[in-house]
Amino acid sequence: MKTQAARCLALLVFLLAAFPAAAEEFISSYHSVVDVAKRGQLTVTETITARAEGNRIKRGIFRDFPLYALDGNGNRTKVGFNVVSVERDGAKEDWRTESIDGGIRIYTGNADRLLPVGEHIFQITYTTDRQIRYFDRYDELTWNVTGNGWQFPMRDISATVSLPQDVAPTGTAVFTGKLGATGKDARMLTEGNEVFFASTRPFYQGEGMTIAVKLPKGAIDAPSAEQKRSWWLQDHLGSILGVSGFILILIYYYRAWSAVGRDPAKGTIVPRWDAPEGLSPALVNYVDNHGFSEGGWTAFSAAALNLAVKGYVVLEDLKTSLIIRRTEKPIGDKLQPGEATLIKTVDEPGMAFEINKKNGSRVVSLGNAFRKSIETEHSGKYYQANAGFTVLGVALSIIVVFAVVVFGNFEPEALVAMFVIGIMSFVGTIFALLFGKSFTRGGSLLKRVGMIIVLALVGSMLISGIGGAISVISLEALEALQLPAIMSVAGIIATNLIFLLLMGAPTPLGRKLMDGIEGLRLYLTVAEKDRMNMQGAPQMSPQHFETLLPYAVALGVEKPWSAAFETWLASAAAGAATAYSPGWYSGSYSDFGDRIGGFSSSMASTIASTIPQQTTSSSSSSFSGGGGSSGSGGGGGGGGGW
Repeated sequence: MKTQAARCLALLVFLLAAFPAAAEEFISSYHSVVDVAKRGQLTVTETITARAEGNRIKRGIFRDFPLYALDGNGNRTKVGFNVVSVERDGAKEDWRTESIDGGIRIYTGNADRLLPVGEHIFQITYTTDRQIRYFDRYDELTWNVTGNGWQFPMRDISATVSLPQDVAPTGTAVFTGKLGATGKDARMLTEGNEVFFASTRPFYQGEGMTIAVKLPKGAIDAPSAEQKRSWWLQDHLGSILGVSGFILILIYYYRAWSAVGRDPAKGTIVPRWDAPEGLSPALVNYVDNHGFSEGGWTAFSAAALNLAVKGYVVLEDLKTSLIIRRTEKPIGDKLQPGEATLIKTVDEPGMAFEINKKNGSRVVSLGNAFRKSIETEHSGKYYQANAGFTVLGVALSIIVVFAVVVFGNFEPEALVAMFVIGIMSFVGTIFALLFGKSFTRGGSLLKRVGMIIVLALVGSMLISGIGGAISVISLEALEALQLPAIMSVAGIIATNLIFLLLMGAPTPLGRKLMDGIEGLRLYLTVAEKDRMNMQGAPQMSPQHFETLLPYAVALGVEKPWSAAFETWLASAAAGAATAYSPGWYSGSYSDFGDRIGGFSSSMASTIASTIPQQTTSSSSSSFSGGGGSSGSGGGGGGGGGW
């Protein structure tokens, strides 16, 4: 009775244990035959017996194979790979491939056909090269038989390495377990030119087996010098294209800059208290900035202020808006471009134009007309942008970057790294250029060009280096083969931005006017005692202050000029500062600095605010230095079901 009960219990336990196993998908046998040709090519046949339950293995299996390996010197190389045939259960099977990060994926089966539940034998045959590693005293094949990326456990793993006739191995090794493990759970047997490996335990998901065969030196033909050159070119094509393209673009931009972008020699800067050639304040801003600064609103503000100082308009500052109101004074002399456009907006005495958010669209239209009137008459007279040379440089850069991406054999993660570092280079260079431009204002040509280039390159490389360091942590793409190409692209971006700023140059007339403008800026910003010592300089007075105030606004130095006038008022007569009240301005600020200096400096931003907004593995030998481990060598990858 007890015996019968025990048998029933044993049967129940067996059924309970067998029930979940019946639905389990696993690889019962994984056998790889590696045929090594004398010329070094491997022909590999993998026979994978898998249990399909319609869970993950529905239509077939897929096999991932890395396309990169390390040679005997630890250099990352791209290996050749070609699928010869795919079979299932002894018959030809449908298959397709797709690129994955760092390799290729082979799908067996058809998307329109489901596999019957049960055990199936999949056989994949492929060829691959550049897998033999050549050392000084021997050659070696280290082969990751299964890879460590399979989704399923494996019960048995075996491999056969068939060497060329009359070639006997001088050493063998095996490594089992998870990636980097050095387990020895396998048997090895050598018979003539063949070596057999067989696992001695089941393998869990993520485990695999790597084998190593040591060969006599010269047993496998070493690549010829021509083959080495071809492989080197293949491995480094992206870097060759990137570095040579970068140098080509540097040469082009330098020669173009030398031909048309060099600034005329700077003249002697002497203080002056009038505008050169009788330029209007708006035109002073236009010449000084090689175009308009702040979208043209600084020039707009200076022009409005100049009209007010001349008595043609009154500026009413209501804090939330600005009103330009026409006075009774008739227009005497012909107004300069820009100012003539503004006065047309209030061409009748008493007529007013209010600048506020509600009136934003009219402000935009007026601003456009203001800029157009100046550019129509003066564009190209003082400064040549030489845009055609820059456009050609950008076109060449696009061609080079396109060639690097298309012919550089980049993996997807490398392209991501290139994009990230390119963006960082762009941002860093822009930052450095803006900083350098403001830092070097008024310096010599050599200082300006040198400082801009140094700051731009340092900023670009610094930001790129940060981006590169971040990428190196998570991406294999930035190994020695691809880093030069990626950094070359970053350098090309920085070069274009640098010469976008440097390519333009003042005309001889523009250079002459810029020297005069610099002399005016010097006069407006020097200390009062230095200004008084200038021979022939006019005495400070309300009229002199008001005449030059629009120019100070145009040059962005209205605060020191207003402060100098306030100091003069305080010393000229007690209470004079309080008594001073310009007839061309009406506001509600409490003191002089706020009334004049503060108003002038904020005028452009006040106008602008009213505008509507537009919506790796080890490279050492498996037989020396402890370099071998599970997952090292060629082959590898993994697989799963689909």
